[in-house]
Amino acid sequence: MSVIAEIIDTLENKVGKLILKIKNLEKNTQELHIELAKSAQIIQAQNTEIEALKAQYETLKLANSLLGSDENKRDTKLKINSLIREIDYCIAQLSD
Repeated sequence: MSVIAEIIDTLENKVGKLILKIKNLEKNTQELHIELAKSAQIIQAQNTEIEALKAQYETLKLANSLLGSDENKRDTKLKINSLIREIDYCIAQLSD
């Protein structure tokens, strides 16, 4: 019977260790989920900032071209033509 008792004690110790490992793994999993959520928020904020910076870049590029930069004269002409077409369309809509 002492052999069986030793086996049971050993088994109980191993089960206890396994339960402890499971709890530690669950805790680590929760921490990783929290870290993942924080990372996702940071990525979203950075994507928003990137989009805002892209819009600002385009605005600055247009302003630079309006100042007479040789690099963007074609873009400036196209933008002005587009604005003129929009104005003509609005005038046509108002006169109807």
